[in-house]
Amino acid sequence: MGYGTKEEEDMRRETQPTEKCYLVGVDFPRDRSMFSIDESLEELGQLAETAGMEVVGSNTQKLSAPVTSTYIGSGKVREVKTAMAATGAKTCVLDDELSPAQQRTLERAFGGEQAGIKVLDRTALILDIFAQHARTREGQLQVELALYQYRLPRLTRLWTHLERQSGQGGVGLRGPGETQLESDRRIINEKISALRRTLESVRAHRKRQRNSRKKMDIPTVSVVGYTNAGKSTLVNALTTSTIFAEDMLFATLDPTTRRAQLPEMAVHPEVLITDTVGFIQKLPTQLIAAFRATLEEVVEADVVIHVVDYSNPMREAHEETVDSVLEDLGAGHKPTITVWNKLDLVEESLEDVSLAAVEREHTIAVSAKEKQGLENLVAEIGLVLTELMTDVEVIVPYDRGDIMNEIYTQGAIEYEQYLAEGTYIAAAVPTALSKKLKTIRVDLEAEEVEELSEAEMWKQLAKKRQATTNP
Repeated sequence: MGYGTKEEEDMRRETQPTEKCYLVGVDFPRDRSMFSIDESLEELGQLAETAGMEVVGSNTQKLSAPVTSTYIGSGKVREVKTAMAATGAKTCVLDDELSPAQQRTLERAFGGEQAGIKVLDRTALILDIFAQHARTREGQLQVELALYQYRLPRLTRLWTHLERQSGQGGVGLRGPGETQLESDRRIINEKISALRRTLESVRAHRKRQRNSRKKMDIPTVSVVGYTNAGKSTLVNALTTSTIFAEDMLFATLDPTTRRAQLPEMAVHPEVLITDTVGFIQKLPTQLIAAFRATLEEVVEADVVIHVVDYSNPMREAHEETVDSVLEDLGAGHKPTITVWNKLDLVEESLEDVSLAAVEREHTIAVSAKEKQGLENLVAEIGLVLTELMTDVEVIVPYDRGDIMNEIYTQGAIEYEQYLAEGTYIAAAVPTALSKKLKTIRVDLEAEEVEELSEAEMWKQLAKKRQATTNP
């Protein structure tokens, strides 16, 4: 499975004739989605265009349940076939995932291979986009696994002549031979197993990276959101990095972590920010499983930033979709900051939207593109991280400058006092540092302490250093 650079993909699209497609959606009364059938079909059209196709028409149908054999009714099948012929469309795209049998039956009903007809579902379309946009080796492996898992049960549409044999027995060969279909299934199953093993290694490597970052005691922030909400643009604005950002669906697939210098934050002068893959309604289960190593970055983050395209009329549905995926991932409990982005595309002023945001907990209005409102977001990150910290009271011995340095760099000092035993500090510190300080924490109610002047403190420190150098 080959992958090219973005420039190579663009050149390939320019030299190939645009594939015309016809969209079909089904409106089920029991569908709990916040998306109407028209809104869902509009999004399907955007996906098709992102994949490089030209949408030449669409059709919808209301059904109480999918038709077992063809998903849509027989009358609608004839209607769509006529429309495809009239528009010159050779590809029909369904807005839901089809079973392999439904896909084969529809293709035959629309004219089959002899007429050059192809039937795709939403899942196949999303997988194709992911395959086009994967740039890193990890991203390519994850997409490859999802593609093989999707294609495995659909092999029969490629091999209907089961009498074709490969292998005639002998040492190391399976019995009297196997059909080509069986051979292909075995090969794909072997590839799936190999990819899973490789991705488990990737997962373990990511875990080691996270553990290393935790030892640095730098807070981690994961940026999530509906596809094309402006996540990468926001990360670039906060970190001055150059993650690929473009106005298209799924422009970013590969997670990137950047160190953000945030001098405005009194508690944490820097954080690690990770940009993640965008979510979408009806996200294929194969992708969620294949991208598990990537999505664990969200689960393990200290704080989640949920970016919402405020200019999109479907923003509430987008927000609900992302919240649902976060719940499924086990990250629904994470401290979350909601960012209303793309304020440069709405008529309302930043001030007016910011006032509306204040009415919601941990919600900030910004324009990442114009770098407006970022100072409020930085302050909110600091506030949320402070809420995650633990209050401690310790007396740090004067010869433990290393401990003092950690408290100063990672914590927020509330009170400091020089005592005979050392420096008394009341502070809010990260949980990891709090556990480290347990060994020197003091019960102030049970122990009386003697306050020293700064001059006396330096005398005590000099005596301790002298005792250390001249035992």
